[in-house]
Amino acid sequence: MELIAPVTGMNDVLPEKAAAWQHVERVARQIFAAYRYTELRVPVLEQTALFKRAIGEFTDIVEKEMFSFEDRSGDRLTLRPEATAGIARAAISNGLVHNQRHRLYMMGPMFRGERPQKGRYRQFHQIDAEAYGYEGPDIDAELILLSARLFKRLGIEGLKLEINSLGTPESRRVYRAALVEYFTAHEQALDEDSRRRLVGNPLRILDSKNPQLAGLIAAAPQLVEYLDTESAEHFAGLRERLDDSGIAYTVNPRLVRGLDYYTRTVFEWITSAWGAQNAVCSGGRYDGLVAQLGGESIPAVGWALGIERVILLMEEQGRPIVAEPPQVFFVMVGASAQRLGFKLVEQLRDAWPELRLEAGLGGGSFKSQFKRADKSGADWAIVLGEGEVERGVVALKPLRLGGEQAEVSIPDLSARLGALLGFT
Repeated sequence: MELIAPVTGMNDVLPEKAAAWQHVERVARQIFAAYRYTELRVPVLEQTALFKRAIGEFTDIVEKEMFSFEDRSGDRLTLRPEATAGIARAAISNGLVHNQRHRLYMMGPMFRGERPQKGRYRQFHQIDAEAYGYEGPDIDAELILLSARLFKRLGIEGLKLEINSLGTPESRRVYRAALVEYFTAHEQALDEDSRRRLVGNPLRILDSKNPQLAGLIAAAPQLVEYLDTESAEHFAGLRERLDDSGIAYTVNPRLVRGLDYYTRTVFEWITSAWGAQNAVCSGGRYDGLVAQLGGESIPAVGWALGIERVILLMEEQGRPIVAEPPQVFFVMVGASAQRLGFKLVEQLRDAWPELRLEAGLGGGSFKSQFKRADKSGADWAIVLGEGEVERGVVALKPLRLGGEQAEVSIPDLSARLGALLGFT
């Protein structure tokens, strides 16, 4: 029978990799709790109209990359390509935006039909942080500092922070007109993708990875020249707070975001390790998004980072995370030993919830079970055979620490094990 292959760009996370995922998620949750961000979970499926309205009709995501389909009721649905639009929809649907402030985070899979490459997949996973109801640059700075703290706790080095301001929609419209005039005058030099963007989303030309356009883009008008006074003051306030906090950054006037809902602050943490596809964490402010989706006008800012990319960086920088081995392997040989041992295993787990214990299930000789115990990486073996059952004892055998095997009465086992492992 022919094997069923996995879907291209959608990968399995095997047990030896899962520990790294759990570590990243655990550290992120700890930092979010310290900063008082609370978790929100939103559906993987949303109305297609949500992403068209939020992200923009002329973005690569909407035009080329979304996984959309019609359900049995005739509704157009889409697997979420990013989290912010769904979080904003949830905030509106559940009344979280009226005269309220919220710091939120979520984790989960996103879906884009793009070409799979290093650190980039069709099903990928993100950690998102979002704040609603905060107007000033201080919350922008806090979110950047939170991400910096996360990278530091994970031991990731060498990331560089780039920041920019896109201004308000009004100032950006003026800048957009200037860009259209400039690139139209040089249309023959544009590649096919940039010509398409010139009509729908000319700011995205600035984000082109085509090296042949680098000189043309460098000479294009700069958005900073078109910023309104309020946006310029907001951007200056952000830079002051980053300076005060000792966070190094570069102002990149060509930094834009591929989503239409961004306003004012935009930023990226980038790595030099991967060439053009260098973004690890991206974010910014999107004050008009909630109103754009039919809710009240409320300021909002946030970021998203790719979990796969973070784990890849950790591995490349020599910081792989592996699962902790069991502390104890319970060897049980013989019918009565297997029956009693199974009971003792659960009693030990009741007594010491933090105990990592692997039971020698499935039978086997002493030799085969000790091979499994050694392979598991456990420091200790509890040994129970028919002879031990008759005498009411078990043997405690050190597997890696040296020392002699010792017999312990079954009633004393829990206390003795707890003392050996430092639980008491």
